[in-house]
Amino acid sequence: MDNAAFYMVLRRMRGPFLVLIGSYALGICVLMAIPGEHPDGETWRMNFVDALYFLTYTAPTIGFGEYPYEFNYAQRLGYMLAIYPPVIAWFYAIVTIVGLIQDPVFRRTVEAGRFKRQVRRLSEPFWIVCGYGDTGSLLVRSLTERGWEASVLDVDEQRINHLSTRDLRLFVPGWCADANRTENLRAAGLDHPRCAGVLAVTNDDHTNLQVAISVKLLHPRLRVICRAENRATADNMNSFGTDHVVDPFASFADRLALAITKPEMHRVYEWLSGMPNTPLFEPPRPPDGRWLICGYGRFGKAVCRRLDKIDVPYTVIERTPERTSAPEGTIHGKGTEAVTLREAGIQNAAGVLAGTDDDADNLSIVMTARDIRPDLYLAARENQMAQRPLFKAAELQMPVEPSYLIATRMLSLITAPLLPEFLRIARGYDRSWHAAVARRIREVSGGVVPEIWTITVGDDESPALMELRSEGQDIALQDLLTDPQDEEKRLNAVTLLLVRPEAVVPLPDPKVPLEPGDRLLCCGTPEARSQLRWTLFHRNTLRYLATGEQRPDGSIFRWLARGSK
Repeated sequence: MDNAAFYMVLRRMRGPFLVLIGSYALGICVLMAIPGEHPDGETWRMNFVDALYFLTYTAPTIGFGEYPYEFNYAQRLGYMLAIYPPVIAWFYAIVTIVGLIQDPVFRRTVEAGRFKRQVRRLSEPFWIVCGYGDTGSLLVRSLTERGWEASVLDVDEQRINHLSTRDLRLFVPGWCADANRTENLRAAGLDHPRCAGVLAVTNDDHTNLQVAISVKLLHPRLRVICRAENRATADNMNSFGTDHVVDPFASFADRLALAITKPEMHRVYEWLSGMPNTPLFEPPRPPDGRWLICGYGRFGKAVCRRLDKIDVPYTVIERTPERTSAPEGTIHGKGTEAVTLREAGIQNAAGVLAGTDDDADNLSIVMTARDIRPDLYLAARENQMAQRPLFKAAELQMPVEPSYLIATRMLSLITAPLLPEFLRIARGYDRSWHAAVARRIREVSGGVVPEIWTITVGDDESPALMELRSEGQDIALQDLLTDPQDEEKRLNAVTLLLVRPEAVVPLPDPKVPLEPGDRLLCCGTPEARSQLRWTLFHRNTLRYLATGEQRPDGSIFRWLARGSK
């Protein structure tokens, strides 16, 4: 119990405590004042300790006999009058305590104190996750699977209760509180020395904006990654230095445009930004031609803006075109009716995107469109993760899962900050280069989405490499990617990007020597990542990989080596 709860108990129990003290004092005085008689007729009186002891075990109705001698009638009559006030006082105190425990304010105060203590005990780098909906739950599970700790704030008590029942790899403290309030962010660990950053993923753009402002004002160096579904909010967040703003609608629109114009690059994008350890899949290429966009809300508008940039024609179907400022030529309707889809030209369409904010309508659009054109390319927006089994059963060519898009994007920004830079550079290459990258990823991934990580050459992340460089030994990239168990075998990892102050090199030459300050973007299996980390922290292993020389190592051998010089 923290200080606030303790002081609350003292204030609420002040009356019962005073009544108890007064009733005990009265009973003690009565017991000490009335004399008793020994069996031999000698008079005796209780002292203070005996009176307190006797009253202590009788007033709460425990009692086990008269003490220290049998009472006479005067003592019994006096004690009969003195015992009832303490009994009533105890009843009063117990009722007050029960009422205090049931008080919502007190319970919330105790929960806040427990949450603060749990956060203070976090000993590893952790992220504050604001919002534990579909996106937040995916992020928390993914973070804990990778060894990151987290604390969670959410205004929905049911979601916080759900957090406590999740089978997570690490314990994650959660509290039902509004992330809008600065004191709640502080309670979640904003001032904690191990706090790595804040993920604002609530379903309210204003709350995410307030979180970003609070963090950047109080701790400008902390990383803040925010969800934003409104362009004005996203621009506002970017204006004061929010590290990353993730718009799921714009992200999907970009993916769709990439799938249409550069399908090989789209495959690389999907594999590198997917949830690690899930099966690799071959996304089907959308056919060329006109698209039917069902729904012209924020999602539909984001898709249409992107299609305009790549000159892909489309027809909008909207139930309330006047309210949404739909473009000229919009078909009035929801798209769930065959007549509406036929009016929009489904017979000559290349694909249909069901993008309303109602999952039932989106599934209905898909089923109706498939009845008319079984070979049609179909994409649909999934608003709630609870509906995922239905969307899987629909066998869509391109599912639209905003929560999944946000979670994977944020996860890649946390674990591999260089990934957006690589994807940006990769878009400038041709189809054959993209195909080569995809082939290399498939070779090292073992058929599942690979893990992605960033390495910075320096004393913190690669001490063995720095020690060998100080001895005059150059270490090449290929040395790091060699399996210590078999010199002829490479680790299941590939270096996607090498970043230096003077150059940014995608798919660098394995023979290039590494220098302090180099940053590497790698992808591969978890085993390869673990082995690479071992190599970077053990200089004898790295020396063997670089030179083939194997020498005894350790503090004793180093001391002997120094003594022989």
